[in-house]
Amino acid sequence: MKINILTLFPEMFSPLKHSIVGKAQEKGLVDINYYNFRENAEKARHVDDEPYGGGHGMLLRAQPIFDTIAKIDSQNARIILLEPAGRQMSQSYAEELAKEENLIFICGHYEGYDERIKELVTDEISLGDFILTGGELAAMAIIDATVRLIPNVIGKEASHQEDSFSSGLLEYPQYTRPYDFRGMKVPDVLMSGHHENIRRWRLKESLKKTYQKRPDLLENYFMTNEEEMMLSEIKEELKSSQ
Repeated sequence: MKINILTLFPEMFSPLKHSIVGKAQEKGLVDINYYNFRENAEKARHVDDEPYGGGHGMLLRAQPIFDTIAKIDSQNARIILLEPAGRQMSQSYAEELAKEENLIFICGHYEGYDERIKELVTDEISLGDFILTGGELAAMAIIDATVRLIPNVIGKEASHQEDSFSSGLLEYPQYTRPYDFRGMKVPDVLMSGHHENIRRWRLKESLKKTYQKRPDLLENYFMTNEEEMMLSEIKEELKSSQ
């Protein structure tokens, strides 16, 4: 995968040189390049200007963005604008982007964008209903969520297939050594070696966690008969424990 990032602050992206994304670059599975679009600004290197019609703040000008992208291989690229009003990022969106070969991110600053920049854009993405000082942190989060899903980036594909949100449910609780940590013990079922019982425990715990913490996810989740029965049990258990 090729990723090109338009930013005024390339140095902010140093975290992408480390951990999983860094290793993916070392393996040649992803190629990340940075373009400071200030270098392509025609007007004394100014990338922003006052909005027509008046108003507070400064707007990112269209010219530096258009001319920077013209110098990049944008053929068949998904051109992503980090935009508060955009489609909210999700695990399914990351899975969609991970199938692409060419991604371009536009990271803005200031009050907003000249609307004409959006003529270049295929995707407008938001991390949520809050405002950041620029698009760099959002771009890094999206890139991390996407790159880890590229085949061979993570050693075992199943390790991300069971992540929270990948199945539509939050992930079940997990434990590692020691068995007894300061009086807190690993659930006996996980020590049993009985694979079917472990599967059922994990599924029920995922349902319980989702029902308690993110019940909105269940609204669009298609349940099997087994899951419907488990959820009924969970509701009864929670009700009786109150």
